[in-house]
Amino acid sequence: MTETEEATLTEAVPPVRHWPALDLTGTDFDPVLAELMREGPVTRIQLPNGEGWAWLVTRHDDVRMVTNDPRFGREAVMDKPVTRLAPHFIPDRGAVGFLDPPDHTRLRRSVTAAFTAKGVERVREKARGMLDEQIDQLLKDGPPADLTAAILSPFPIAVICELMGVPAADRHDMHEWTQLILSSAHGKEVSERAKREMSAYFSGLIGARGSSTAEDVTSLLGAAVSAGEVTLEEAVGLAVLLQIGGEAVTNNSGQMFYLLLTRPDLAERLRREPEIRPKAIDELLRYIPHRNAVGLSRIALQDVEIRGVRIRAGDAVYVSYLAANRDPEVFPDPEEIDFSRCPNPHVSFGFGPHYCPGGQLARLESELLVDALLDRIPGLKLAVPAEEVPFKKGALIRGPEALPVMW
Repeated sequence: MTETEEATLTEAVPPVRHWPALDLTGTDFDPVLAELMREGPVTRIQLPNGEGWAWLVTRHDDVRMVTNDPRFGREAVMDKPVTRLAPHFIPDRGAVGFLDPPDHTRLRRSVTAAFTAKGVERVREKARGMLDEQIDQLLKDGPPADLTAAILSPFPIAVICELMGVPAADRHDMHEWTQLILSSAHGKEVSERAKREMSAYFSGLIGARGSSTAEDVTSLLGAAVSAGEVTLEEAVGLAVLLQIGGEAVTNNSGQMFYLLLTRPDLAERLRREPEIRPKAIDELLRYIPHRNAVGLSRIALQDVEIRGVRIRAGDAVYVSYLAANRDPEVFPDPEEIDFSRCPNPHVSFGFGPHYCPGGQLARLESELLVDALLDRIPGLKLAVPAEEVPFKKGALIRGPEALPVMW
């Protein structure tokens, strides 16, 4: 590199922007993130917790590059007090979210069978049956109702527990632990205790299934531990992550139905044209703001240049999937909800080695929910003005606290 090129890279360092924890309502796009996107493809941010600053990458192509490039690692995050949104940072060593290949690949491989198209299809009919029962009860109880409490929360819990091999009697405990782990409102000790209790539960369940030939996740993990392919600690860490991730559908579908109920034109089109629903769900997944700020960072393992900005070895780097999903170079008119958008290479489930393993399961659940609720309750509408729908506060994942409906 010439001295001139070196100087250009040095001059390109953007200022550090403070990104506060905002309690956003509805499907409003984060105004701070919108400002950062306008500022440039690579900016620097400081989040409410942790130390120092981190790079933020927002363009679609750059996000895909960083998340799929071995020059950026997750394991090194364990030893750095990286600036972050969460007030407490309690990763377990060996947890799949903080592993790099080849260990990450080895651990993910142990449960791949449960999350393939075939594995997910295995639970379709059971999931549809559980959903029909829940809607039967909703209709029996009559309006008004809280769609979140009646359907959008218990349905994903039942489905992920079915896929994981968690007995129905333990679903309530799983839900309670997940909520405490995902909320920043209760403090570090409460979250840590919930994580320990869920880990202890899965340790017992996986340990008891060492000779099982079943296809649920805990049985697959039990077999992998018995075969010496993964350690019990690794298996438990993965099970916790998958269980927690399974409840993301509650928030995603909550935002999805908030959108459909506040934009009845969209809901009516989906009733009239059921054949477009899979494509429409992908567009809604692209559009809805799944989380607050950003998730887990990566560490640059060597100097890397992105868009004329040098990221040095040891620097923390965040990607924003929400920003990537609004990149106008990839998604024309990104602020519009376009059910005919094609192609739609959204990254709502991530990208690269850490791509969400439950992506196909989430799509299946979304399709079942849209089909059942739109077809079985044609008069479904909000029971309160849109601005009175309560949204979660102090949570890392966005979604309505409740969704009051009538029909």
